[in-house]
Amino acid sequence: MTGKRLLRTATVVTGSLALASSLTACGGSSAADSEGGEKVVTVYSADGLKSEKGDGWYDKVFADFTKKTGIEVKYVEGGSGEMVQRAVREKTNTQADVLITLPPFIQQADGKGLLQSYRPQGSDKVNGGDKSADGKWTSVVNNYFGFVYNKKELAEAPKTWEELLDAKYKGKLQYSTPGVAGDGTAVLIKSMHDFGGKEPAMEYLKKLQANNVGPSSSTSKLAPKTDKGELLVANGDVQMNFAQSKSMPNLGIWFPAKEGGKPTTFALPYAAGLVDKAPHTENGKKLLDHLLSTEAQELVSGIGGGFPSRTDVKPTDANAVELTRLMAGVEIFEPDWSDIEKNLTGYVDAWKSATGS
Repeated sequence: MTGKRLLRTATVVTGSLALASSLTACGGSSAADSEGGEKVVTVYSADGLKSEKGDGWYDKVFADFTKKTGIEVKYVEGGSGEMVQRAVREKTNTQADVLITLPPFIQQADGKGLLQSYRPQGSDKVNGGDKSADGKWTSVVNNYFGFVYNKKELAEAPKTWEELLDAKYKGKLQYSTPGVAGDGTAVLIKSMHDFGGKEPAMEYLKKLQANNVGPSSSTSKLAPKTDKGELLVANGDVQMNFAQSKSMPNLGIWFPAKEGGKPTTFALPYAAGLVDKAPHTENGKKLLDHLLSTEAQELVSGIGGGFPSRTDVKPTDANAVELTRLMAGVEIFEPDWSDIEKNLTGYVDAWKSATGS
């Protein structure tokens, strides 16, 4: 989510320049690229790590990378599923060098043959669950699914899923579209976990639809609406919403529990992979190395509001302390990503049927 800011919106940026209307590409890594010819690398990413103000983690690390290597970063951002779909459409004329998206879409990208194996420098310091065994993808920023609420309108955050069925949330609650947005898909994953399976989760989401404003392809747009009071509750993720809360004083983060249970969440890392037949393979490798460098990882919490992927990087900045406090008491579960990747279409179809979406 992401950014989802978890579109996860279809915004296109090229460093400080607008992305050229056509990204020329030839299949495979060119000789000019491997010999240091064309100084460019194209990144397709879920949003959340780049700031409209130019002060996000991507803004900083991309600028540092260009200064260090002379390689310009062309950046394309959209919904997690949207970026994978775009890369699939371009398989015969590959344009992206690096793909960064959320689970289960990074697994989906791998399953569709979009990624080639590459283990970036520093990936040996990333936990096994945060990278693929065959080197197809590696987490570059750790993150967790969550919800937001308006602290001005609500004296305290809701505690349970069941509370959201109350009439006071009618037309004041919204979550992004499962199957399109990473955080929207996360609503399905968490509800199936908390309610004990697909059927009870869909039964709940069917009831919740009475209060839901409707689908949204962008998770990142929901936080501003919540901050303004247009919504009382929306979905999101910790990294994106924590960063947004710095300029949105009414935004609070919370984690729903099933009535009688504990608040839960699960990891939604920004996972990066080298695109198969990328036009600038060597430049893509250099960028992945940079994203996992100690230098870049030490900026994840202080600038990005997220969690470093490298276990040997342990930030102590104010954001890191606050994030640790925020996660206290929240039970973290690990989804069966292979099952979700295999059955995602069925789960999304079940959601559409249950909600009439």
